[in-house]
Formats: sequence, structure tokens, C-alpha cells
Amino acid sequence: MIKEWLAEYNPANKNEAHTALREIMQEVALAGLYRSGFFEKAAFYGGTALRIFYKLDRFSEDLDFSLLEPNPNFSLDRYMVAIHDEFESLGMEVSIKDKKKTKESQVESAFLKSETLWKELILESMLPQTGLNQPVNITIKIEVDTLPPGGFETEEKLLLKPFSFYVKCFSLPFLFAGKMHALLFRKWKNNVKGRDWYDLEWYIKNKVSMSLAHFIERAKSSGDLLTRSCSEETVRELLSEKIETIDFERMKADVIRFIPDSHRLDLWSPKYFHDLASHLLITP
Repeated sequence: MIKEWLAEYNPANKNEAHTALREIMQEVALAGLYRSGFFEKAAFYGGTALRIFYKLDRFSEDLDFSLLEPNPNFSLDRYMVAIHDEFESLGMEVSIKDKKKTKESQVESAFLKSETLWKELILESMLPQTGLNQPVNITIKIEVDTLPPGGFETEEKLLLKPFSFYVKCFSLPFLFAGKMHALLFRKWKNNVKGRDWYDLEWYIKNKVSMSLAHFIERAKSSGDLLTRSCSEETVRELLSEKIETIDFERMKADVIRFIPDSHRLDLWSPKYFHDLASHLLITP
């Protein structure tokens, strides 16, 4: 099944096959989580949710989830066993490692790593010979926010592979609020995550309205708006200020390997994002 699934992506080289296989692994992991009842307690959000269920045209690396209700004692252990079993049923070998917390955190994390060889997954005629006998070596980080901010809504989204099942996902206005929070307040010092800005462009061009209430919940929970009142005008001012501070070359370098057409970035500049932001839709 994996061989045919991978062939649907029609990868032209090893890098494209890696990217496709990562997404296949993400969907297999979602299937394992579904079988274990995970989505009775949690919802899928972030860039990978946007890619798989809302047709964002860039690839994404990690699987991000939020509990539906705060639970500081939540553990991923039993769900990781279900993920392992799901991969095993499809003939794929993976290893799972818990992320050791170096400080107190509300995020529960684990790493899923492929241990399968190329020759076990695909026909040798599909790709150039070089590297086919090497481990695939793809690692996916799985994170669950155990103390989530409230005020979000979810919906059930259908996935058809490796079998038909439903995944509980954040609805688009609340996904957008989470992305805006990350874009404005990500603690990366002088670095910049171009994927955030690519997603912002997608939300605005697709006329998705951002939930202001959920954005405020997130910003207060993270401590980023403790001393400042927040309104639609505040968000627009923060975004305008952010556009003026970012390094556009670093921003492009971060996102370019995740997108099918690098020419999409040719317009990116402070002027472009200021003009784009004028089309931003915000709901209370």
C-alpha cells in the first residue's frame, strides 16, 4: 500500500520522495491516534493540519495538537503505542522516543522516526539508484498542548488513507488565530519563520477571518499581552510593526524547501505584506 500511496505523489527525486513519505507518515500517525480514541480528548492544529485538511500548498514537518480541556497530567504513552502498531500493520518500522523536558512545560512531546529502508518501500525503478539502500531517516515531532487557552471551536474532517476516518481539527478562524499568535510572538530572537508568513498569505488570500477572541486567549496565556489591551486595531498595529522588523531573505530561506514554486516569493517585501495586511479579516 505504501508503494502505491507514494507513487501518487509522483516524486521526481529523493528529496521529493522524502517530503511525500513524511506526509504519508503523518497520516498514518493520525490513523493510529484515531484508533486509540485520541480525538475524543484532543484536536489537530498548526501547519500540518492546514496542509492535510484545508489544502495549504506547502508541506509541513510536525504534528501539533491541543487538548480540548486542560490536563497537566496528560501522557502520550498509550497513544504512541497505537501509532507504532499502525505503522507495523502497514509494514513500516518506526521508533518512538519521548522528548525529555529540560524545564517545566505545558507541552507533551515525542519523536517518531522511520527505520524502514527505501528498498522495502518502493520499486527500484521509481527513483535514481543512489541512496535506495539507505534508511529513510525521517523524524516527525508530535506535540500536545496540555494546558490550552480556551475559546476555540473544532470540526470533524475526513481522511481517506490508510482507511476512512475522522480527525477533530481546529476550525479555520481558530487555526488562523494560533498562526497569528505564533507569527507575532514566536521567541526566535532575530530568526524568522517564513512558513508563518506563507501561511498568513494563504489565510488572507482565501478570505479566512481570524478569531480575535481566541487570539487574545492565546496571547494572555503566553504572557505576551499582559500589559496591553487588545483590539482589532492592536492586532493590525502589531502586524505592521512586525513587518518592519523582519529579515526577508531569512524568511524566504526558511520556507523555500517546503513549497512547489519558489517564484511565489518574488513579490515578498515590506510593501507587499503591508498591502496584503490591508485585506486581513478579523472577527470578534
